[in-house]
Amino acid sequence: MEKPQQAGAMLNRVPEVTIYFWIIKILTTTVGETAADFLSGTLNLGLGVTSYIMSGLLLIVLLNQLRLKRYVPLSYWFVVVLISIVGTLMTDRLVDDFGVSLVTTTIVFSFALLAVFVFWYLSEKTLAMHSINTAKRELFYWMAILLTFALGTSTGDLLAEASGLGYAQSALVFGAAIAMIAAGYYYSRMNAVLAFWLAYILTRPFGASIGDLLTQPTKNGGFGYGTVGTSMLFLSIIASLVIYLSFKQKKPALQPIDRQD
Repeated sequence: MEKPQQAGAMLNRVPEVTIYFWIIKILTTTVGETAADFLSGTLNLGLGVTSYIMSGLLLIVLLNQLRLKRYVPLSYWFVVVLISIVGTLMTDRLVDDFGVSLVTTTIVFSFALLAVFVFWYLSEKTLAMHSINTAKRELFYWMAILLTFALGTSTGDLLAEASGLGYAQSALVFGAAIAMIAAGYYYSRMNAVLAFWLAYILTRPFGASIGDLLTQPTKNGGFGYGTVGTSMLFLSIIASLVIYLSFKQKKPALQPIDRQD
């Protein structure tokens, strides 16, 4: 018979925070940056049309994710990829189409994310990843995730472009900040929930800076690989890891054999 805590863990709607989680998360942030640029720029769809298409697709897959009521790798990470694109487009539209400054978007998204966390905690008394086991908590979770991508886009662009620091240097700054959080968690007993969400926010501008570094022309400080090749490469890696995790999840655990003496 299952123990109560084991049954509760099985109902969790999001994945455990493992090395695979962080690898795929960083890859999705890069794809969010490159795919948004590819759709709106390379295909000439424009930010508005791209935003409507991606938002509609996100709504469809998110409704399916909520219907599942459990963690399914393919569904979960499909939502994350789309939400990374939509979060990127939110910032890009405000800045490019409506003329809002990156400083303003960074401040606005910071307060919006803080508000979600406050309402989430007041309602559920926890922000922990391992307790996302109801539809209400999962909705709070996805709202927070969307805002982390929008905030990360604003912060990354502000540091890399508006300040003139550059993509490579920005990636180093955000990477160092993530490393400090990891050190604080593993060696200084930093609160696990706080460490997770800080790292989650920072992986967005970290991945975006890498994406821009790879795709932007050399005259703009990038490597000039383009959005098509970079997006396809990272999507292929994400797909491979998700397929691996799906098979790993379905693989039955070996049960001990009872011996009769």
